[in-house]
Amino acid sequence: MSFVIIHQDITQLAVDAIVNAANPELLRGDGVCGAIFRAAGATKLQAACQKLAPIQTGQAVITPGFNLAAKYIIHAVGPVYQRQDPAQSARLLRLAYTNSLRLAVEYKCASIAFPLISSGVYGYPAALAQQVAAAAIQAFLREHELEVTLVLFDRQT
Repeated sequence: MSFVIIHQDITQLAVDAIVNAANPELLRGDGVCGAIFRAAGATKLQAACQKLAPIQTGQAVITPGFNLAAKYIIHAVGPVYQRQDPAQSARLLRLAYTNSLRLAVEYKCASIAFPLISSGVYGYPAALAQQVAAAAIQAFLREHELEVTLVLFDRQT
């Protein structure tokens, strides 16, 4: 089991699964989501996602990786950050990570790469999102063998 944090293009990683910071309708978005759709083949990926949508905040679903080096794409919906209820935001974000990790294990993945879910347009403060991600991943790895990479978009994060 290992857990590393890197700065790299998540779409270029040779892992079993990458995680898409998805929206509930599993539509092509901006940021990491848009990059994953472009790299995987937007038409094929959108067709696969339409069969699974919608999903709730904290949930995760899986599709083929199509044109990516990754065999699978796990689509996880993180919360829109709520300053008035940070505990609920953290609970839902933790759930998005945990459900993604469970899918990876279910599909017999040995490695998975995550973006920093909810830290873009969903407004989750990056430092807080990173703390939640690390805690969720480390807790999961106490009971499961998996190589996990957290891919940060920029060096400042």
